[in-house]
Amino acid sequence: MKKQACLYLMLFSVMISGCNSDKPWENLVKKDLSNWTQLNGTAPFELKNGELSGTTVLESPNSFLCTKEKYGDFILEFDTWFDPQMNSGVQIRSESKSDYMDGRVHGYQVEMDPSERAWSGGIYDEARRGWLYTLDNNPEGKKALKVGDWNHYRVEAIGNSIRTWINGIPCADLVDAMTPEGFIALQVHSIGKDTSRVGLLVKWKNIKIITENAADYAIPYEPVIPQTSYLENILTEREKGDGWNLLFDGSTPSGWINAKTGSFPASGWEVRDGAISVNPESKKPGEGGDIVTTGKFRNFELSVDFLYTTGANSGIKYFVDTEAENGSLASIGCEYQVLDDRNHPDAKMGIAGNRTLAGLYDLIAPMNKRDNGANQWNRAMIIVNGNKVQHWLNGFMTVEYERATPAWRELVATSKFKPFKGFGEVQEGRILLQDHGNKVSFKNIKIREY
Repeated sequence: MKKQACLYLMLFSVMISGCNSDKPWENLVKKDLSNWTQLNGTAPFELKNGELSGTTVLESPNSFLCTKEKYGDFILEFDTWFDPQMNSGVQIRSESKSDYMDGRVHGYQVEMDPSERAWSGGIYDEARRGWLYTLDNNPEGKKALKVGDWNHYRVEAIGNSIRTWINGIPCADLVDAMTPEGFIALQVHSIGKDTSRVGLLVKWKNIKIITENAADYAIPYEPVIPQTSYLENILTEREKGDGWNLLFDGSTPSGWINAKTGSFPASGWEVRDGAISVNPESKKPGEGGDIVTTGKFRNFELSVDFLYTTGANSGIKYFVDTEAENGSLASIGCEYQVLDDRNHPDAKMGIAGNRTLAGLYDLIAPMNKRDNGANQWNRAMIIVNGNKVQHWLNGFMTVEYERATPAWRELVATSKFKPFKGFGEVQEGRILLQDHGNKVSFKNIKIREY
């Protein structure tokens, strides 16, 4: 990865320095700010000596200086400096609508993050879905920002692809189709009532854009950093090449069966609008129930988008052995908990939160959790490499553990799984989606085996 990043930086430098005058760049900042408008907050913006600055103020929501024009496909470059005490960002393909959160600016934000987390260049979906692309799996990208100094950003938004660079280092590779066009906006982040942060500055200069035949000027694609896709039940070409496979095609229940009967339930589950869902209202006696994959998996990355309704309980289980003990353990396995922590009583049961969302059910409580909430889509990731397992929620790792160790067996012995000999230690098993009697939906279910 490090060698690839260095080669990519060299390529980027050559492309940026060569023939810039021949490219159809347009400056987004003219002699004044007449082609911009401010939305939401009251932080002041000022244009002086070619630099556009914003200043934090008390008791203001996020402030956005927005272009009056909307942009679809483009290449955007800018230089920025921001106080190491503040977080900021640049919105792209963003919107403000009177019927959405009273006009709150929402959409893709290219992150400006001076904290130790170091997610600058990542993609945050402001006032909508939250984090879409974090940098925890891009160590070179985390080093790209020079805190307290001027930094050069490049953003390419072409078709469904959004890619970012800071100082020539690739940071984000996102594929998403939710918003094809919108305005560009500069953010001054809210500081609430924190008087110690009044007057902090964020500055931009050399803000320019290519909109005419933007794809012709894009940096040639190389798979140097992880790609994250939110396309609906579709694999990107990169994902296909990386070995991903869909476990749900978005239109049929093919590949899924009832954990006990071996056929897909006639009622209790439905496939509609690109999702496979528990539908308790349609469930007839003796039908519904947990569903499992027809295939078994050993070492893998599993990605699942899920939506739980208010008060719902469900789960994503793995290492499920439907044949063990004559099928009596068909619904037993390690469980990524899916739960409305705010409204379901199970969140307060167990030990120290080990029955809450994104945890290992009844065994390990989640940490560093970012939940989008009920009736919103969340993304679960389960990564299994031998006996080592990780749970992720919306780009944040919440659980990490190792199976088949003395510590693991001691943990199991204090849980509800104590009666099941060798719990969680099978070498391969099926993936299970749980029917707990509540409305829960799943989509974009894909897996990559090692």
